Amino acid sequence: MNDTVRILFVEDDAQIQEVVNDYFLARGAGRIQMDCATDGIEGELLAKQRDYDLVLLDIMLPGMDGFSLCRSIRRHSIVPIIFLTARGQEEDKLYGYRLGCDDYMVKPFSIAELFAKTQALLKRAKGMQTTVVLQSGAIILDPAAFRVTVNAEGVSRQIPLPPKEYAMLKYFLENKGLVLSRDMLLNRIWGYEYMGNDRIVDNHVKKLRKALGTAGNQIKTVVTQGYRLEE
Repeated sequence: MNDTVRILFVEDDAQIQEVVNDYFLARGAGRIQMDCATDGIEGELLAKQRDYDLVLLDIMLPGMDGFSLCRSIRRHSIVPIIFLTARGQEEDKLYGYRLGCDDYMVKPFSIAELFAKTQALLKRAKGMQTTVVLQSGAIILDPAAFRVTVNAEGVSRQIPLPPKEYAMLKYFLENKGLVLSRDMLLNRIWGYEYMGNDRIVDNHVKKLRKALGTAGNQIKTVVTQGYRLEE
């Protein structure tokens, strides 16, 4: 990581906040800036006021819980989000992933492991950044504006997409004409740490196709192999 990154850390436990903040600043060697909030409402305000490269988010927060804050952030940003929580039940984790989080760590956790995951997510997010407008057939994606447009039957309409569907479409457009396996999509969109069923890919492809309307037919199923985006 060569560039300075800004991280939003929302945590109401003062001791955890201090320890994580100090560790990240020390390991970042001047390349990490940490903005800390102690409740969900303050975290939401900061997330709306500034652009962050990554968000560390507790779930049990005063004012607004972490799930609600994650949902709020996802309305305007695809910034990587890591949940930090004492709630380790599978249903909580799955709900977090459905809301659009990128990773999930259960307290007590290793700060060294958290830092490593943060660096991996930042690296992956940076690799997905581009300002080149991507197009295939009726589908146009403008990464700089986070805008997806479909031109069909002489009508141009903007398509609002959740973060996972947006990232998936972008990956398809970057590799149009190529077959992308479920494992490739899982690793790119959900990350190597994701331990869930790969059928989640099929569910999100189904949602993406539906959102794109007739243009969704450009995403072809390649039996036993995966999916391919065609013109």
